[in-house]
Amino acid sequence: MSHDGTEPMSEVSRRTFLQAAAGTALGAAFLPQAHAADAPAAQPAGGRLILPPLMGNRFFTFNSVIRVNQIEVTRERNAGQDEASIHTPQAVQALRDAFEKGWPGGRMTWAFSWRALQDSRENYRAIRKQVVGFHHQFGDEITFIPGGYFANMYNTRQQVNKDLHDALAMVSAMVGHGYRPRIVLACYLAAENQRFLAEEEGIHVCQGNAWSSYAIDSGDGEGSVNYPYYPSREHFCKPAQGNEDFIDCVNLDGWTMDFLSARHAGASRGFNSRMGVGPLETVFAYGTEVGVKEMLATTAAHFDQGFALNGFAWVTNGWEACLVEGWENNMPPREWWANNMPPREGWENKLNKDRNGLDGLVLWLSEVRRRWPHATCITQGEFGLTWREQFKDNSRWSYRFVQRGSGIGGSDENMEIRWFMNKDFRLALLRDWKANGPEMVIDFTRYDLKAAEPKDMCRNWSLMNRLNQKGTRPQDKPIPLAQLASPELAMIRRRYADL
Repeated sequence: MSHDGTEPMSEVSRRTFLQAAAGTALGAAFLPQAHAADAPAAQPAGGRLILPPLMGNRFFTFNSVIRVNQIEVTRERNAGQDEASIHTPQAVQALRDAFEKGWPGGRMTWAFSWRALQDSRENYRAIRKQVVGFHHQFGDEITFIPGGYFANMYNTRQQVNKDLHDALAMVSAMVGHGYRPRIVLACYLAAENQRFLAEEEGIHVCQGNAWSSYAIDSGDGEGSVNYPYYPSREHFCKPAQGNEDFIDCVNLDGWTMDFLSARHAGASRGFNSRMGVGPLETVFAYGTEVGVKEMLATTAAHFDQGFALNGFAWVTNGWEACLVEGWENNMPPREWWANNMPPREGWENKLNKDRNGLDGLVLWLSEVRRRWPHATCITQGEFGLTWREQFKDNSRWSYRFVQRGSGIGGSDENMEIRWFMNKDFRLALLRDWKANGPEMVIDFTRYDLKAAEPKDMCRNWSLMNRLNQKGTRPQDKPIPLAQLASPELAMIRRRYADL
């Protein structure tokens, strides 16, 4: 049994799992003797940041967003509700207290929107002072989030660069003492803007992709790698292929998703395909008990199997500050719930058991620490820089994952998925393990092909070419591996001879 209580892996999965653990790719041959929990905390020392080793460690990162409007489209225009009434110092403190209770000594990342950095109302002035206090007390990171998650959907690349430059200066002034963020949170961020961060602003980490997020909210960005990589100048979802298209900005995923749920599109099938460790899709959708079970199953896919296959593991989550008081005050509205979550009787009662989700946060974090006591919690910027210390380009990393369904939402308990990701391609194989069914290719995204981002202010920034897991195009039909073209099979064989 694995930590999430699933059945043993198939023989094929077990064989690759053991091969990796024995030292293939980035397996146990790279594991250091010390765990990150035993290593000194990341901190400036004589101007130099001390980082734990990447290999041999399990990392957890956690962020929160503080904003004024639900989506701050531009500096002057907003969409969605004004959330000022539910952004209070009390809510921010409750979130920080729950995080500390669940993971004592952990450091988190706070991202302010453009308006939240400048709003003159008493609650926002107090929150800014409060979060600066968290930075000094706990070592928390403070940064900027442009465009309310969707900067390039609503702004030109030139305007996004200007927003980044001006807002980062405001963050530095707010914190003082020469502070400079190590990361920008963006959900999606175009390649040109990530290049600007690295080359003009000296920031080399960006939460710049939302792996597998498609047909949800106000933007799409399907097609990337879910663990860190350096993006190409052609497209932020594509890993750089060489020096000519290299951007020295570590591109991070926004939320760790359940691999089986993520193969679906949107939220129209009675569940949200973004389900994994995020609160909206778990503890708010299913209640604390079931929601935490799904969060742990997703965590285990990385901290158990993923750790053995890759030599390190990473889980990340975002918990917007508006959720603390927003759900208690019936925000988002019931119409949002009806459109984005599975219908069920008595959902109000489920919410009332954990009205702001914080009980679920504490339970999840506490159980993660119990099951994986050597896991370490650092800021997202620190994690990105830790990865950057290990990998100077995209040539050496090669990620593998295996997950069986939790039986919750779109995570079908009879299905097993295997992912293979490297700078040349990503490949997903799906099978019904209970019926001992054949593995079928559901995704083969080639990164060796030319790619191009859309023009400014477009909703869909996805990278889809050969075969995509979402199944939204006529050509996205699952096929046996052997039916790929001979050159494609040769490409896969060079990376994964056991396939």
